[in-house]
Amino acid sequence: MTASTEAVITTYGAEESAQTFDVVTSIYSEVYAEAPYHEGPDDFAGFAESLPHRAKAPSFRVVIAAVAGEAVGFALGHQLTPNTKWWDGALQPLPRDLTTEWPGRTFAVIEIAVRGQSRRRGYAAQLHAHLIAGLAEERLTLLVRPDAEPAHRAYTSWGYERVGQIQPFDDAPVYDAMIRPLRDAPC
Repeated sequence: MTASTEAVITTYGAEESAQTFDVVTSIYSEVYAEAPYHEGPDDFAGFAESLPHRAKAPSFRVVIAAVAGEAVGFALGHQLTPNTKWWDGALQPLPRDLTTEWPGRTFAVIEIAVRGQSRRRGYAAQLHAHLIAGLAEERLTLLVRPDAEPAHRAYTSWGYERVGQIQPFDDAPVYDAMIRPLRDAPC
């Protein structure tokens, strides 16, 4: 008998998302302990502590992919607000028309993570597609480490384009900031 590798994808809005936080944190801790991230316990705790705050953001949602009843990946994101610090820390000045936010302008893909043994099966693309399904925002954005090559390739194939680099705070890694229109793009 062969086990199915078809994922069951479930989307949770802000109201019901708290029930996913333990699973999301577990997957995050597993994935981001690996290269090139090499995050540790303090990073994992900080991520877990950020979830209830993020859940209060407009359009917040979490998507979980499960295979044979076991969670193999997640994605989460929310709308950027006019007072966002998302674009702060740009290594080169970014155009004001790119960084100015207003309600409904930009949905930020905060995380997409798939457990190692479940990668290269299309789950990240499915998570992304479900995360952005039905959104009303004009565009999407995400930050990705330049050395996270598989993720970078996926985002590029989904229509994201690099607009600059951002170091969100002093001891943070440098990230490529990427955006794409919400409509008329793959995935």
